[in-house]
Amino acid sequence: MLESMGALTGSPWIYAVVALSVLLDVFLPMLPSGVLVITAATAAAGTTTVAAGSAGEVPQVPSLLALILSAATASVLGDLVAYRLAWRGGDRLDRAIARSRRLTTAQERLGAALGRGGGILVVIARFAPAGRSVVSLGAGAAHRKVKEFLPWSALAGVAWAGYSVGLGYFGGQWLGTTWLGTAVSVLALFVAGALAAYLMRRPAAAATPATAPAATSAPKTS
Repeated sequence: MLESMGALTGSPWIYAVVALSVLLDVFLPMLPSGVLVITAATAAAGTTTVAAGSAGEVPQVPSLLALILSAATASVLGDLVAYRLAWRGGDRLDRAIARSRRLTTAQERLGAALGRGGGILVVIARFAPAGRSVVSLGAGAAHRKVKEFLPWSALAGVAWAGYSVGLGYFGGQWLGTTWLGTAVSVLALFVAGALAAYLMRRPAAAATPATAPAATSAPKTS
């Protein structure tokens, strides 16, 4: 499969396939877009190594840059589509979000973060499983301003794309364009996703004990 992906990496179609996968996984989080990006970058690392060993040829590093660009651009576009759909969702979407504790919590936390001018939560969520979907839909349903959401979405897309491509490329350079190199890179991506999911849950969990005493304590009487 890696050999076939390596051939595809040398053609413009790999960027279209990656972009389509990344664009759609905001609605279908089960799509393995991250695995696809890593596999393509691993195959590109093999192509670069071969080219570097050929006399008079230059490593095909621009293909990696184009891979990052296509993945990051598709990530931002997917976020904006989800954001706009949630913005126009109306009462039906509001009721659906209200029935989901995860969406409600994310919407509240995201609104507070963007209101303070700190949307790092958007970047962290990009690495968490389904976190991108939750944050994009939450921002749209809460009618957050585009100028508050878009810059952080762009930063998240670039960070995620750069990290994924970097994992595939350096994994391919160090371990070779084999299943082992791809598996180790994919594992590193999953570890980052688990850490991001933990960081997204931690503030909400930490705030609960602090507010519980105030909510349960009886009012003083004179």
